[in-house]
Amino acid sequence: MRSTRKPGAGRWLALLALPLALAVSTPGLAMTSDSGVAPDRASSGDQNGVGLMRVVVADKSGIDQLNALGVDLAEYVKPVDNGIEVHAILSPEESQALRGMGFDVQDAISDQSDYAENRAERAAAIRAVQSLAASTDTLTVLRAEWFTSLDNQLFLNIEVKSSAGTDSTTVLTASWDSGAGTEIGSGGTAAMSRFTDAGQYMYHRFSNPVAIDAAPARATITSNKGGSVTVDVSKWLGNPRKVTGSHPYVSDFVDHYMDPTEVTARFTSLAAEFPKLTQLIDLPYKTNGYRRQAQAQFGTASASIVYVTSKAYGSEGGNDLTMALVNPGAANAPLTVGVAGKAVTVSLATNGSGAITSTAAQVVAAINGNADAAKLLTASTYRGNAGSGVVAAAAVTKLTDNLKAPASVSRDPFQMKVLRIGKHRDGSKVGVFLYCQEHAREWVTPLVCVESAERLLRNYAQDPNTRKIVDDLDIFILPVVNPDGAHYSMYDYNMQRRNMTNYCPASSADPANRNSWGVDINRNFSVGSVFDGYTGASATSCTSDTFAGPSELSEPEARNEVWLVDNFPNIKLSMNTHSYGGYFMWPPGAYKTAGREVLPRVDQGTEAYFWTASDYILSRVQEYRGTAIWPGRTGPVTDVLYSAAGNSADEHWYNRGIIGWDFEVGADVYNPATKRFTAVGFQPPFAEGHEEAMEFANGNIGILEVARAYATDKIQPKSTVQIVKQEAGSTTFTFSISEPANVYYTLDGSRPTVNSPKLALAGMREGVQNITVNSDTTVNWFSVDIAGNVESNYKPDGNGKNHNKQTVTVR
Repeated sequence: MRSTRKPGAGRWLALLALPLALAVSTPGLAMTSDSGVAPDRASSGDQNGVGLMRVVVADKSGIDQLNALGVDLAEYVKPVDNGIEVHAILSPEESQALRGMGFDVQDAISDQSDYAENRAERAAAIRAVQSLAASTDTLTVLRAEWFTSLDNQLFLNIEVKSSAGTDSTTVLTASWDSGAGTEIGSGGTAAMSRFTDAGQYMYHRFSNPVAIDAAPARATITSNKGGSVTVDVSKWLGNPRKVTGSHPYVSDFVDHYMDPTEVTARFTSLAAEFPKLTQLIDLPYKTNGYRRQAQAQFGTASASIVYVTSKAYGSEGGNDLTMALVNPGAANAPLTVGVAGKAVTVSLATNGSGAITSTAAQVVAAINGNADAAKLLTASTYRGNAGSGVVAAAAVTKLTDNLKAPASVSRDPFQMKVLRIGKHRDGSKVGVFLYCQEHAREWVTPLVCVESAERLLRNYAQDPNTRKIVDDLDIFILPVVNPDGAHYSMYDYNMQRRNMTNYCPASSADPANRNSWGVDINRNFSVGSVFDGYTGASATSCTSDTFAGPSELSEPEARNEVWLVDNFPNIKLSMNTHSYGGYFMWPPGAYKTAGREVLPRVDQGTEAYFWTASDYILSRVQEYRGTAIWPGRTGPVTDVLYSAAGNSADEHWYNRGIIGWDFEVGADVYNPATKRFTAVGFQPPFAEGHEEAMEFANGNIGILEVARAYATDKIQPKSTVQIVKQEAGSTTFTFSISEPANVYYTLDGSRPTVNSPKLALAGMREGVQNITVNSDTTVNWFSVDIAGNVESNYKPDGNGKNHNKQTVTVR
């Protein structure tokens, strides 16, 4: 704060009249230097150039004199080499008068020119804020579609990005008509939700698709920031495919949930039944197996709990071990451990009155220190507890691995098998990899793989479409990626997600944690992993449901997938089937939370291919019972779900260029009575699980049909320049392409090659970029489709000139 005294025209009249001799002889002043002082800033404006000036006095008596003179001092005092610096509000005349009195008035800290600049800056800032408040935001419509799902109920899906979307107060509202020629709003109006991920604004959408009564033709989206846009609403998913011909198509080959042992036996049987069309491949890395060490726990209070774990698996002798904690019934008895065969007996120590004194820590040390006992088992305190509590005697207790599957489920390491289907299995045909149940609790998914295999083999003889698929493709089906965890989910703990390999230390390996061990196979791969800093997995918590394991590809289940795609490089497409929620996704599948740094997005040609293929594949899903996968649940994993660090689709795409999709079967079911969507869960009643298996087996067949079209595609793409906008001084254009394809172009007149700029995506879910030029420009370009067909048979690495060429003019 500074003095409340106000500068005024008359305040220095008395000061100016003071005799100079009086001022010079006044003690406590620091005299000005002989070299003179810097000139004061010029007077400006109505306030006569008043500024904040530095004044140096010899000591505090000089400050007192300034106060006595009525000088407007700021509350600022700073010791300097030759005295004390204070700050005073002075006009140029006042500064000169003080100098005449012997005061050392130095340069200005700020004056009216600074004030004017501040005022101007403030005014500009206020105008900018007001302008921003008054300006309208720009709305970019990403998707606007209606669709039917089950029972022919109609739904509306809209996604819109606002240029003001980072402002959490931005509200978008959608209104739509009730068909062509009707008014906007006649179909309904609904607020949209602001969708953020990893702290980043993505776009606005409906939390769930909105149930509607009539298919709309147009929709208007308005923003509370002033933006507005009206767009056409298209139909999502094509019409169901009509099967023609007299040949019957057989399906429905599953009638109950199947464990991995049953599924593998089914595939083995199919290979034997159809030897001319199949090959059964044993994958090289056997799993840990459906097995665990046997355990027993003694005590209930944390400080006095002791638990023991067999060295051998339960199925290999661990279940035969016993242990007892015995009260010797005598005073001053020592703590001892005895072993007779597979029986361990701990005789507890007592005091002079015969009371037990052995603590949990002492019992653990005694067991682990006994050579014979240490060969059989390991003792631990409870979850890292110091174990200072006294243990209680306990009767003979048999150790157990707690596994409940019937004897038909082997406890040995599991041999994973792939069923290879195709008339030509020599690597000459495009390969497709279909794999299921990476996550154990997803019981419907292996049924999708089983149903798909059965349909391909049992329809081959009589269905021409199936025959084309099997003749023209090399199909690899792995029905259960996670057999150990799947057995455990079916017989022990239905919510088991991971495999059964236990990497937990003793602090987390007690029997009560037995449902929390294992590695998430779909977080164990080497691209975009948690070990590289990506989000969506845990590298430290062995009891996390997304535990990625001790290292990338540590698990045999993950290494088997990698072995397959590495040893069969003809595999160009894949589908990883999960549950639940009804999603259809593709890479990228992971990002780093800081700044939401996503793995490199696929190029626009591949993205367009994903979207085009999704329309066909999801229409095949829908034709079974009408289920529609929502547009908002279709797209790259990071756009529509979350970050899944170290997933298999990213592994296969980024390391090998395999076009990979992810199904999440089990779409939400809409209840017209309650007007709510209900999730189906991982293990719905089999009646629902069966329907999911049937419709997504349809989807797998659709993927194979898309793959066959890819494999047999010899049609070259065609592309043209499309003018988007022309205005004085600039023209904006893009390219229109006959099919999903990448466009390589130059703007400098040079011959285009694959090293030339490539048409990019405008943004997430926004389609292709627009290109702006500011003068007449010759555009040279060519396109290449996903199958590698080059437009006009142009040779990018040659010398030909048969690329496209057009001049874009600017007014």
